[in-house]
Amino acid sequence: MKKFMALILTLIMVVSLVACGGGSSSSSSSSGASDPAPATTELTFTTGGETGTYYAFGGVIAQDVTANTDVSVTAISSDGSKANVLLLDSNDAQLAFCQSDVMAYAYNGTSTFAEEGAVDCFSTVAALYMEQIQIVTCNPEIKTVADLKGKKVSVGAAGSGTYFNAIDILGAYGMTESDIVANFQSFGDSTDSLTDGTIDAAFIVAGAPTNAITSLATTKDVYLVNLDSEHIATLLKTSPYYSESIIPGGTYEGLDAETTTVAEGAVVLARDDVSEDAVYAFVSDIYENAANLSHGKAAELDLAFASSVTAVPYHTGAAKYFAEKGYTVATK
Repeated sequence: MKKFMALILTLIMVVSLVACGGGSSSSSSSSGASDPAPATTELTFTTGGETGTYYAFGGVIAQDVTANTDVSVTAISSDGSKANVLLLDSNDAQLAFCQSDVMAYAYNGTSTFAEEGAVDCFSTVAALYMEQIQIVTCNPEIKTVADLKGKKVSVGAAGSGTYFNAIDILGAYGMTESDIVANFQSFGDSTDSLTDGTIDAAFIVAGAPTNAITSLATTKDVYLVNLDSEHIATLLKTSPYYSESIIPGGTYEGLDAETTTVAEGAVVLARDDVSEDAVYAFVSDIYENAANLSHGKAAELDLAFASSVTAVPYHTGAAKYFAEKGYTVATK
């Protein structure tokens, strides 16, 4: 009986070892086994408010990169450019949209980053498109920036890139924040306030068309304020990161005439410690699959523009991709 029980225990041990792979001649170390799949890199991409272009286009990009590469990208909403840089700095995001001026402010510790000091944990990935400074109103009597004097005007969230754009524009017309009744609101809150009449106008900085204004135009008559050539020239002397831009007629419902304004670049940034392979996969997917990106801004993607940033050096992964396409960019 004892011999029988010992035989049973021996058999149980053999079966257990085989099940765990212990001592088996068919273990994973054999030459016929396949290599393990490469680990997926997971990155958080901070964009902007849910009614803005950053969020909409960023979500499309994130989905495409995740579907086509070994990099999993999750797009999240945020309070915009300055908040995005701070999220990179805290490593709560690894990729971020940012206005070209705010990017430079952060890297140099000036303007909106004068108090925090320089943030230099990031590099440029690509400049994707131009985003226009759009001054939207439902009051047809507001035709110029000068007409904003004494009016209730949303200038974006406090400390945001939009706020500093608004101050720049007002300054070009000889005005300051004290000449308006400033409201500090997100794009979505701004259009809600325009709808209910609690503000007179709002600065919205985003690639046109942007969802905030598109949605507003379905319920209200909207107007965009034109900037004239004289004051644009004044602005460009002190703020050369802007360029004149035309918003074509028909961009928004009910607006048939074109609008003259200024614009700056919408740039994607990455933390320096994101791997070269991951950033290479991210940027190459954007430009190799531009035709498949289901957003209007995809039509504006251009390699020459993408590689034109000089204020902040490029990530090595992006530089590798652009070099393959014949464009040399500076790196750290």
